[in-house]
Amino acid sequence: MAVVETETHGQILVVRMNRPERLNALNYEMTNMLSEVWNDFRESKDLEVAIFTGAGRAFCAGEDMKESLKDGEPGGRGPDREDPFWAGTLEKPVIGAINGYAMGGGFMLVERTDLRVAAREAVFEVSEAKRWLLGGYDHGHVANLPYPVAMEMALGFRFTAQRFHEIGFVNRLVDADKLMPEAMAMAEHMLTLPPAARVNTVHMMRQMRPKPSPAHLKLAEALHLHGDTDDRMESRAAFAEKRKPVFKGWKDPQDRYRMPKLSDFQD
Repeated sequence: MAVVETETHGQILVVRMNRPERLNALNYEMTNMLSEVWNDFRESKDLEVAIFTGAGRAFCAGEDMKESLKDGEPGGRGPDREDPFWAGTLEKPVIGAINGYAMGGGFMLVERTDLRVAAREAVFEVSEAKRWLLGGYDHGHVANLPYPVAMEMALGFRFTAQRFHEIGFVNRLVDADKLMPEAMAMAEHMLTLPPAARVNTVHMMRQMRPKPSPAHLKLAEALHLHGDTDDRMESRAAFAEKRKPVFKGWKDPQDRYRMPKLSDFQD
């Protein structure tokens, strides 16, 4: 059984992550197959809109911690070929049909979709603060959310689908049995638009999304390395072993007071 399944409905492509026994966690095989699917979709002359979803009770639980521990690579191995959906270079629109848990890397997959319909049972979490040395600082700002909500998101709090619908992160909130019909209706609406209007509008809307400045990105890179601890792998080991993590923090306790600042990277 393929870890990514696809089906077509006229000009609509349905992409379904299919590791339900692992909550569709992103392992090397899945990331490679998703890359191939999105590249094929990009190059297709017949397919115009995609619906992205998951099998079972999760959309995607994010990084496959067991594989990361085995390989000793936090974040897991990337695909052999660039994934245009992940890279943000896919010109065609993608609708997220979020059927369940969307955590960590799974949340970032949702964030890259253009429209979102979620089942009422769906749960969202930006998990970076739990796994890295810098949390998901940019997601809330990219989504134009208020500062306290963006902060809540960055610090790894969980959000219900109802809450995300209320704050505008999700377009539609439906019962589970209505998820795919609603996503399909949204895709069919997009196909009623003149092709150039659809493609150009999606492109323009993406260009207008807020983006961190070059100085912010440099600061984030520095903070991501700040402390140089082993806690990234400890968080993964604790998750895989179902125990409470034992974090060490900074190797030099004074490092917590020596944080790089934005002014360090501004001209």
